[in-house]
Amino acid sequence: MAESIDINPVAPHHLPSFITAPGETDVLMVIMGIFLAVAILMFGILFLRLHTLPERMAHKSQKIQFEIVAVLGLIALFTHMHIFWVVGLLLALIDFPDFGSMMSRIAGSVERIAGVKPGDAAAGIEAKVAHEATSEGHHGDRYDDGTALVPAASPINATGEKEAGHA
Repeated sequence: MAESIDINPVAPHHLPSFITAPGETDVLMVIMGIFLAVAILMFGILFLRLHTLPERMAHKSQKIQFEIVAVLGLIALFTHMHIFWVVGLLLALIDFPDFGSMMSRIAGSVERIAGVKPGDAAAGIEAKVAHEATSEGHHGDRYDDGTALVPAASPINATGEKEAGHA
């Protein structure tokens, strides 16, 4: 029963290739569906890469600056307020001076002047404070190990004048 398909007399005899016969797969629709899915995926990746630009820029800076920029980026992502992203970008572009290393150098110099091995002063003070907190009592102005809470000798004598050795 091979019947020929009757074509409508008004229709052209040669149909374009994108018109599919009834019951066959529409190849153009499948190709466009795949293209649309890939385009949406690529747009999402581009959006997220652009959105994380301040975080990637601040990654090479100080830890606190990176964390602030990351929080601003998350706030901008979830609130859709672009000002947070702009502030995060500006904060990532600014290179803040490193005050921490400068202060540690000053602290090390002061410890060296005081005659304490650098780094040991903080550990010694923490140990004494912990020891004082755990011990039941201390003897007057001294710790249990006999060291004074306050220095015994002062460069100023009772009259308020400097001693001769300190002039």
